[in-house]
Amino acid sequence: MAVDAKTVKDLRKISGAGMMDCKKALDHTEGNLEAAIKYLREQGVKVAAKRASRQANEGLVYSYIHGVGKLGVLVEVNCETDFVARTEAFQEFCKQVAMQITAAAPDYVSRDDVPAERVAEEKTFLLNQLAESNKPENIKEKIVEGRMDKFFSEICLLDQEWVHDAEVGKVSDAVTALIAKIGENTVINRFARFQIGG
Repeated sequence: MAVDAKTVKDLRKISGAGMMDCKKALDHTEGNLEAAIKYLREQGVKVAAKRASRQANEGLVYSYIHGVGKLGVLVEVNCETDFVARTEAFQEFCKQVAMQITAAAPDYVSRDDVPAERVAEEKTFLLNQLAESNKPENIKEKIVEGRMDKFFSEICLLDQEWVHDAEVGKVSDAVTALIAKIGENTVINRFARFQIGG
């Protein structure tokens, strides 16, 4: 089935992927736009996984000041080349990450950055909450696991919902989508959030 140019253009607008990638996705899904979006996401995940081991030593330190200057963020986002760091797509992503940090106020970039004591403390607190419950141990463990995921989604940037587009999923999914788009490994390395009186 021949895919018309308008559908390719629509998919490009939605996904941000290249024209040839959009055409290939639509050919693969026989013109189904929703299935093509899903296909592009899956391909993006594969591309990101391949690129994850590559060094990301270039990038930007991006600054964002919110409103009248009472709240500001500095974030370091790394990529592989200075060329990509200067592209509009990369800079726009850095801005969106800075705005995410402004809005959602995470404490850490990823789960790996959370001190073991803080994780243990939270688990103990959650287990103590369930101590009086007569639920089986395996159910208690599942409840604690679910609540720990919620805990991480509040304090870890990569686990947070992407505030700019709920369709994307988490911040980590937005990183994966960018890697697929620019073709380079991208890492949110660190950030600092400053708030007057905070």
